[in-house]
Amino acid sequence: MQLTVNGKARDAQGAGTINEFLEANGVNPVLVAVEHNGEIIRRERFAEVALAEGDQLEIIHMVGGGES
Repeated sequence: MQLTVNGKARDAQGAGTINEFLEANGVNPVLVAVEHNGEIIRRERFAEVALAEGDQLEIIHMVGGGES
């Protein structure tokens, strides 16, 4: 199955949900925000939202930091 992730084509074979896609790519779901086909998905729903051929994901990684 082909998805567009952050503007690039990606193969998501075997990933049926957002959570499965994140796990398969070594992404900690606690540290990202995900937009699926233009809709921001609440973290609690990552395991419920099914992926389909041609879907678009935007995955934003949270970055900590600042002055110490």
